[in-house]
Amino acid sequence: MNKLDLVGAVAEKAGITKRDAERAVNALVETIEDALKQGERVSLVGFGTFEVRDRKPRVGRNPQTGEEIRIPAGRVPSFKAGKALKDLIE
Repeated sequence: MNKLDLVGAVAEKAGITKRDAERAVNALVETIEDALKQGERVSLVGFGTFEVRDRKPRVGRNPQTGEEIRIPAGRVPSFKAGKALKDLIE
């Protein structure tokens, strides 16, 4: 499912226009992005938690040459599925 499919599904389930559903989906994504930029966690009970994690520097390998390369430390977005979502999938 891509974003267009998601917007269509939200519009159908909520009984709203696709334009309104697109605004709602965009607002949700932007709000999560803004919270992560500020270092906040976004927890949707039963669905999961979005957060930013610090990644330590590490050594990797160039797959073409086998040469070792240093990968710098960084911050990465992370999502951990909630119990209800996990149980739904199993």
